[in-house]
Amino acid sequence: MSRRPDPLAQVSDFDIRLLKIYRSVVECGGFSAAENVLGIGRSAISQQMNDLEQRLGLRLCQRGRAGFSLTEEGREVYHSALQLLSALETFRTEVNGLHQHLRGELNIGLTDNLVTLPHMRITHALAELKDRGPDVRIQIRMIAPSQVEQGVLDGSLHVGVVPQTSPLSGLEYQPLYSERSLLYCAVGHPLFYADDQQIDDERLNGQDAIAPTFRLPADIQAHYQALHCTASASDREGMAFLILTGRYIGYLPDHYASFWVQQGRLRALKPAQRFYDLSLSWVTRKGRRPNLVLESFLESLAATR
Repeated sequence: MSRRPDPLAQVSDFDIRLLKIYRSVVECGGFSAAENVLGIGRSAISQQMNDLEQRLGLRLCQRGRAGFSLTEEGREVYHSALQLLSALETFRTEVNGLHQHLRGELNIGLTDNLVTLPHMRITHALAELKDRGPDVRIQIRMIAPSQVEQGVLDGSLHVGVVPQTSPLSGLEYQPLYSERSLLYCAVGHPLFYADDQQIDDERLNGQDAIAPTFRLPADIQAHYQALHCTASASDREGMAFLILTGRYIGYLPDHYASFWVQQGRLRALKPAQRFYDLSLSWVTRKGRRPNLVLESFLESLAATR
């Protein structure tokens, strides 16, 4: 015995529309009474009901001179339609609620010492994310730029902030900040007490200096190649430690160094000539899966310009 095919093996948008019309017809008590509610004519309603009956393979109602009445199957279809349409509305409400009440986690990798940037775009975006999703778990890792990019590539990080150098394939970069770095020395260093007129390029380039081990654009690397680099550091905090010994000169972001400058512990050397500007970008993986938490964070980040 052959099995009768399921008339609604796949429920389409058209089927949902027909069921909504059917619900209105039943609740209005007939085609004529449903005209004003549905905003379509009686003949159009009749055609829609014929389409639904053909789709279901069932006679749903009696209509004619005797008036409108549901068949037994029509009553069962009506109750099933109510359950389906209610479930759809619940689904819609819950999904919309996800946009208002985010859940999940956000894993961020940051280059060190961005918190002192005056713009605070990351801070403001994190605050907005926490407001929108109080249950969102935020995890921040302060690591070298190459590790940030690798973490975004392998999926252990959702987003990162790195200096904009040569972009890696598989990653998308969006400009975030531009920061200026100046050449500094500290209390105890001979240049700290020297007059500006006494500090020429030859004297500067002969001082012990610090080179970074993280990637930087070629034009910025040239600033370090001009110096006599006898020490290195993997991050800006390490560079600050060495500069503050009073034995080395080195470049630091001006926003990061300002605390020690105000204390009289650091001095910028030839700031009109010895500086460079570095672009910082947020980075995400190309072709990433949709993630409401991440997209909400990036949306806030883009808006805080």
